[in-house]
This record gives sequence, C-alpha cells and structure tokens, in this order.
Amino acid sequence: MYKLLSKINSPNDLKKLKTDELAALADEVRAYLMETVPKTGGHLASNLGCVELSIALHYCFDSPTDKIIWDVGHQAYTHKLLTGRRDVFHTQRCYKGISGFPKRCESIHDAFGVGHSSTSISAGLGMAVASSLANGSNRVISVIGDGSLTGGMAFEALNQAGHLRKNLIVVLNDNEMSISKNVGALSSFISRKMTGSYYRSLKKEMEELITGIPAIGSNILHFAKKAENSLKGFLTPGTLFEALGFEYVGPIAGHELEDMVAVLENVKKIEGPILLHVMTKKGKGYPPAEETPDKFHGIAPVKPAGAAASKPAPPSYTQVFGDTMVKLAASDPKILAITAAMPDGTGLSGFGNKYPERFFDVGIAEQHALTFAAGLATEGFRPVAAIYSTFTQRAYDQVFHDICLQKLPVTLALDRAGLVGDDGPTHHGAFDISYLRHLPELTVMAPKDENELQHMLKTAVYSGRPVALRYPRGAGYGVAMDQELKELEIGKGELIAEGDDLTLVAIGSTVYPALEAAKMLKEKGISAAVVNARFVKPLDSELILAQAKKTGCIVTVEENALQGGFGSAVLEAISDAGLTSVRVKRIGIPDSFIEHGSQAQLRSDLGIDAAGITATCEQFLSSQSMQMPQLARVK
Repeated sequence: MYKLLSKINSPNDLKKLKTDELAALADEVRAYLMETVPKTGGHLASNLGCVELSIALHYCFDSPTDKIIWDVGHQAYTHKLLTGRRDVFHTQRCYKGISGFPKRCESIHDAFGVGHSSTSISAGLGMAVASSLANGSNRVISVIGDGSLTGGMAFEALNQAGHLRKNLIVVLNDNEMSISKNVGALSSFISRKMTGSYYRSLKKEMEELITGIPAIGSNILHFAKKAENSLKGFLTPGTLFEALGFEYVGPIAGHELEDMVAVLENVKKIEGPILLHVMTKKGKGYPPAEETPDKFHGIAPVKPAGAAASKPAPPSYTQVFGDTMVKLAASDPKILAITAAMPDGTGLSGFGNKYPERFFDVGIAEQHALTFAAGLATEGFRPVAAIYSTFTQRAYDQVFHDICLQKLPVTLALDRAGLVGDDGPTHHGAFDISYLRHLPELTVMAPKDENELQHMLKTAVYSGRPVALRYPRGAGYGVAMDQELKELEIGKGELIAEGDDLTLVAIGSTVYPALEAAKMLKEKGISAAVVNARFVKPLDSELILAQAKKTGCIVTVEENALQGGFGSAVLEAISDAGLTSVRVKRIGIPDSFIEHGSQAQLRSDLGIDAAGITATCEQFLSSQSMQMPQLARVK
C-alpha cells in the first residue's frame, strides 16, 4: 500500500526519487496519516495540508545540515515520517511513544523544540547568525503558519532579520485563503521566473546600467523601482515583507510539488532574508476536514469498530466555563470575553455568537490580550480573559505590571491547568500557581468540581480585584449543578471530611482524589480529614492551622509544580505560625518536565491519584511513627 513511503527512512532516501514521483509519495503520506492519526488522536487537518510542503523542503534541502524549524510543530507529522520515525509513528502522543511535536532529543532532524507559537523565526535567525559567525554555508528555514504570524514575536524577529541581512528563509504556510488552479499556476510560473538566476542577474545589470546614466540615472532607477513595487504591492501581499527587508517570493500553490521544488531550488541560491509565501489547503485530501478544518484541527482517538459504547461524559470544565459566561453576561452588559485565537478551545464560541460585540479574539497575542483587558477594566468593564495556563506564561509581565500593580479587576480564566495529557510538556499547565501566587493583589482560586467552577467564576467577576481562576482539562464529575449562582467568600476553604490522624489539604482537581484516598485510608485504620482549600491566595490559614494543631500531620495535594506551589504556601503558613512540631508532606509535580501520556497515567506515575495519595500518607505516617512515636496516631 505504501510502496514509496516504505522505502524512506531518511531525507537521503527521499532524494533518490524522481521529481515526478513526489506526487505519488504525497498521496501515500496522506493515506498513512488518515490511517494512523485517528487511532492515536492528534492534529489532522493541519498535517493533511502540509504534506507537499514538507516533502518539497526535505527534497530540496539537506537536513540536518540545513535547519528546518517548524513553528508550533503541530503540522510536522510528514516531517517525522520522512526523518526515520515511520515505524514508531503509531506511538505518537501515546505514553512513552514519540511526541506530537518536534523535539531535539527525539531526532537530529528536529532542529528546535516547539509547541508554542511564533517562535520559529527568532530561533531560525539565531541559527542563521550562528552559521554566519562560524563561516558556515548551510541554510536555515523557518516554517510558520498565517495564524502564528499574528503573534508579535514573529514580527519582532522579522524586523531584526531584515536588519541583519543573514541567510534566512521564512516559509509562510498560508491556509487561510483558497487559491484557484489558474491563479496558482500563474503565480508558480511567475515565482519560478522571478527567482531564477537569469532574471536576478539581468535585473542587477539593468540597475547598474540605469544608474550609470549621467545626471538622471538615479531618478530613473527610483521611478522604476517605485513602479515595480506598486505593481507587486497591487498583485501580491509582499510589500509589507519587503518593507521589513525581506525578498518576497510568491504566493505559490502549496500542493503543486514540481512547481514548489523548482521555486525552492531557486530560492536557496538567493542571499539574504527571503519570505516564501505558500498557499495550502487545511485538511487537503479529506473533504470533511477541508469543509470544517476547525473540527479536525485536533481529534481524539477513534474507537475501533465493535468497541462498547461508553456512557456520555459529564460536561467539560471548559464547557461549564463557557455556559456560565453566557449566563452571567445575560444580566450584565459590562461582562466581556477575550481569547487569544482559541474561541473553541476555551469554550467561548457560544459567547461570541450570542454577544459578538462583547467578544474579542485578539489572535495569538497573549500579552496584548491581558493589557487590552486591563484597559477595558479601567473604564468600568468586567473583562474575562480565557487563555490556557501554559500560554499565560507568555504574558507574565502583563499580569504583574498592567493588572496587579494597578489593582485592576481582570479575571484570568486559566484553562488546562495541571496535566493536559497527550500534548505533553509544552502544554502542561504545571506552573501557574508557582508563578502567580507571589504577586501582590492577585487572588488565585481553583474549584474542586464543575459546580464550584461556576460559583468561582461569578465570585471572580464581581470581586473587584485581579483574579486567576485555574481549572483542568477534561470532563467534570457529573455533580448536580446549582441553578442559582452565588459568590464565595474570598480566602475561605471548607472542611469536607473529618479526621484525627492527618489532614489532606487539597486544591482544585486533587480534592476528589484526596476524598477517595481518605476512604481508602479509613479501610486501613487511618482517620484522615480532607480540606478543600479553594484558594491558593489568600490562603485559609485559620482552617489549615486549626487542622494542623488537631492532627499534627498535614499532607498537601496539588496538580502543580511543588517548587513555589500550593504546598509551599501551606508550609509558609505553618512556619509563620511557629508550629514547629507539625509534620508536612507535599504531593505534586516534581522538579522535572513531565512527558506526554493520558492524564490518568501521568497522575498515577506522579502519585497524585487516590492510590498514590494513599500510599504516600501511609509511608509518611509510618516514618513519623518510627522517628517520633508520640506523634503516631495509626490505630
């Protein structure tokens, strides 16, 4: 079935094919993606649209000597198939399998580790400058999508690249607009001619000839360039990139392999920064993905035929957040919603459809999103900025300088807080408690379930202060949902299970596992109290210290880095209170980056599920019993 693909174990094997065989290879790659990705889940539409571009790049350039950097990396599946990972591709995004994104430790052909957007041009420029300093002759290619180009970092890099004039090729993979075959063929023809060595040498000779005309030569050249630029600006979007110092080539049809190869062969001979504009079709070759590419951007694994149907899952935290936003906005016109290119992912599409004038998608621009929200807050509005926890890291200074320092009532809705699963270390929301809880004026809260989430959202919106509300990826627990929303008392947790031997103090997604662990401990003769902390900051020190005095042993549980996390806040409170005899054990994410796998598998590995919490508590009490018998309360 895969006659050509089965022979390719490296880019060198690809180069053995004739140019007219590449289209057949592209068909095989597309078929292979359609066979494998639905089994593992992953980014389907973007990869179907990038097959020919990936083949052409590896056919024309010499990886790993030439460096190919993929922005975000979610479109790099064909790249992986062509660089020796075909036989393990079925493990991508699976526990202990290969990553869904390029990783330097995975292959010498992965020139730069990615997962977040708009980084490829900066990284590529760094490599291009390094090559220049080392007197190298290799080429550097940064592949960036039109979506990622909305990120300000991309333009910062373009600006410097145009100034430095190093050999950098930026490939703009543009799948936003369709392009007809006739226009594409004409564009490809023009691009091949415009990048050919004959045309470029002729243009240079003409410029030298014109400038040599006495008195009026420079004026004629200026007029000629102005006319050329006016025509190119009218016919192509290249004027902006040329103003930044790039040689603009395109647009070319991104699914015509022979044309792309011809253009790339010419482009790699040009000195200086080049922007190659390639038009592609997201979801190419799979009609449902072509028609609704957003629905096939990222897909979950498809169950095998005949597999037992699972019962419907409870609504996700994301869905509950979105529904609650709509509910709150119905009675308050000052509530506004902001997202950074993730209206579906953050659950705000419904809000945007119902209140389009109060919904703002700023593109991939987290820094701008938060300062924009701060500006709205100064005028009496109640902005809610919904951004994934991992992407909020990109706007840390805005949280500090533009929101907290000015005490502005902006709500940060941190979706995907904690372990996200198959997307791995670039997407885990493992650090937000640590990088937020030390900021003055900021309230940090996390709900134990989806019902508490809706109450916390109302609490945040009407608190009159900066608030970060973190909640996990995935379905809720199916608890009953209160119809009437209420505001919670800021800084107050709740004791949800009594106990005498130790106290489990849990936050957010770890509360229910802690409750389950308490039941398991009870079967072993250990009486464990459980506190739903609710607030990381301000911490309910009164409740926690009371339990510390009562049981003498505190075990904190969080789905966040232990360094500077929730457990650290509890330790600080106990230390500040002078309770030196109280023993504390923290459970959370260790000082390492956590790889990809299912959420359940990763939580089990880290000991933050019910079984892991139970085992840690037993070991903790056992060690305390041996060291200080008077503190042992095990019955």
